[in-house]
Amino acid sequence: MTSSLGSLTHSALDMDGPGSLAIALVSEHASPLAALGGVDAGGQNVHVACLAGALADRGHRVTVHTRRDSPDLPDRVALRDGVEVHHVPAGPAEPIPKDELLPHMGDFGHQLIRSWQGRPPDVVHSHFWMSGLASLVAARRLDLPLLHTYHALGTVKRRHQQLADTSPPRRITHETDVGLGCDRIIATCRDEVVELGKMGIPADRISIVPCGVDTELFTPRGPAAARGAHPYQLLQLGRLVPRKGAAVSIAALALLPDAELVVVGGPPADRLDDDPEVRRLRRIAGETGVADRVRFTGGVPSSQVPSLLRAADVVLCPADYEPFGIVPLEAMACGRPVVASAVGGQLDTVADPGTGRLVPPRDPDALARAVAELLSRPETRQACGEAGRRRVLRRYSWAHVAAETETAYCAVLDAQSAVTEVV
Repeated sequence: MTSSLGSLTHSALDMDGPGSLAIALVSEHASPLAALGGVDAGGQNVHVACLAGALADRGHRVTVHTRRDSPDLPDRVALRDGVEVHHVPAGPAEPIPKDELLPHMGDFGHQLIRSWQGRPPDVVHSHFWMSGLASLVAARRLDLPLLHTYHALGTVKRRHQQLADTSPPRRITHETDVGLGCDRIIATCRDEVVELGKMGIPADRISIVPCGVDTELFTPRGPAAARGAHPYQLLQLGRLVPRKGAAVSIAALALLPDAELVVVGGPPADRLDDDPEVRRLRRIAGETGVADRVRFTGGVPSSQVPSLLRAADVVLCPADYEPFGIVPLEAMACGRPVVASAVGGQLDTVADPGTGRLVPPRDPDALARAVAELLSRPETRQACGEAGRRRVLRRYSWAHVAAETETAYCAVLDAQSAVTEVV
């Protein structure tokens, strides 16, 4: 893909980096304005919102294009200085599960063309495979540079969920098309690069830029939530879906008699009784004899999450698979040790033994042993927490993530400017 923006982008770049770029972030199902905690509202929403803000802090003008899922939404909303959200009409203006959005991506792509024809962005960065499909349509038509972040890969989901995978049948084929059709992939961890290589996408087309964490919100300083009566408190945070491994944490709790487990996430507290996953987990807790030591809070506002993390002795992240995983970063930023499954992005973020422990997935015995070791050694817990905070500040602040993302943008723009000059 060659760019028609050659002279514009070349003049925008200098030895110290770019000037102000017009950046289009495309996130078809994950709006930065959405309330978190639903089945399809989680880490990607946070990632897009924070990346947009951090890029704006670097002087860029950012528009986030997301699907209109309500007739009451305005066409455009200012998220903050330098960031605007564009609600793209594609399909009915109502909530649709993300696995059912594929038929509307053609419309989404053509709406992007209409939006960009008059004032094209300098660079397009799509998020999730369906955004990649829509963006590829528009970028090819208008000859725009396109970078893509997958956030999750269909090959990994199908391997782990098998018949329970509700993704469209051709997801993996479409993901490969996006990877080969865009100018550059921004992967979030080393494990993703390996998976992309198995799909036929070479490593020299990929930059690794991790997800980030708000190091001013998530900090060791500040109030801690109230604790229960047991000597130790464990915490699991995230969407309540089976692959996140809450059942593994509950099974491990049976081997940790002095601890209680707080499970944060899912529907609001007043609707927990109606949630199938909560009912399943409560049944498992009853069968393993720990029902009196498991507490479900339901979904909570993001502003309450740091105090819950600070109250925990150890934070558990035992997912079956995890494309990246924001929770370990949030826990480390709050100075808490983490015990996580050795999968996906957690292999990069959790340094064992420096900031916590990595254990095999779906292994409650291994999880319990690692937690018991940390609970028995308060000085080790404190050292892990302090090391985790330092690691986050060094590698995972949004300012750092935005700077690395900007570097990837510049590499694409520089390459296309060079091609234009040669031509």
